[in-house]
Amino acid sequence: MSEDVLRMRGVSRSYEDGHLVRALRPTDLTIRRGDYATVTGPSGSGKSTLLNLAGLLDRPDDGTYEVAGRDTGALPESARCALRSELFGFVFQAFHLVAGRSAVENVELGMLYGRRPARQRRALASSAIERVRLGHRADADPRTLSGGERQRVALARAVAGGPVVLFCDEPTGNLDSANTGNVLELLRELHRDGMTVVVVTHDPEVAAEGTRRLHVIDGVVAEEAG
Repeated sequence: MSEDVLRMRGVSRSYEDGHLVRALRPTDLTIRRGDYATVTGPSGSGKSTLLNLAGLLDRPDDGTYEVAGRDTGALPESARCALRSELFGFVFQAFHLVAGRSAVENVELGMLYGRRPARQRRALASSAIERVRLGHRADADPRTLSGGERQRVALARAVAGGPVVLFCDEPTGNLDSANTGNVLELLRELHRDGMTVVVVTHDPEVAAEGTRRLHVIDGVVAEEAG
């Protein structure tokens, strides 16, 4: 696989909201294997648009976008979904856990679109729950977990299948300082183990974790020096 995991050239996105909104202006961006990139900017600046395009959750209006050397522009939605499932993991501010399913079952749900047999899914889910230090809560219903524990389950779900890139959209937005610290430590560990991490955040503490820092304003992406 190319060391350039994600490669955008002239990628842009606009939409109509009573008037034309240029959510992301033509953007060149390369994310390399092993990067830890944090993305900041005011609300409505285009941060989430950038993440949605990078994560194959949306299609650009113009430009080319390559994932692991593969041009995604002409791919049908089924192939985009397969590529997304194989290479990407996602963590969002809202935990998106299923009530009535245990923590480990929620982690397994994230692998249902893959081709792994049930026994392997359970083994990977159990390993991921241990990795986020919630083995003792593996059988708990998410409704009985704290906010920090729920986010750690969501993180376990995102990484259980061994993605190449982990996308996080405001992963600490609903957490207090102690739980923010726990999530950041887990992200550090994942990055040290070789995972490529991209985090959208409003929090300066979270942004400071990145080895690369991107800033988006009015749909324009710039990288901070140093």
